[in-house]
Parts: sequence; C-alpha cells; structure tokens
Amino acid sequence: MEAYCVKCRSKREIKNPEKITMKNGKPATQGVCPSCGTKVFRIGAA
Repeated sequence: MEAYCVKCRSKREIKNPEKITMKNGKPATQGVCPSCGTKVFRIGAA
C-alpha cells in the first residue's frame, strides 16, 4: 500500500503498515516512509 510522504513529496510504499481506527470511527493505515523515516498516513480501508 502507498501513502503520500510530505517530506519526500511523493507517494511511497508504507513500511510497517498498521491498521488503525480514527476518532470518528473510520479505518486508516499508518506507517513509516522507507526513505526518510517520516510517519505516513492513509485514510480508508485496504
């Protein structure tokens, strides 16, 4: 799964993806950018 990295300014493959639920109850995926180590986030189930 890919997410947009704000620091790299491009879509990157999510490293260590983790399924989470946001405060409003919607599903999301959270992980780390493999090239710079910044936290990346993607809303929606996949």
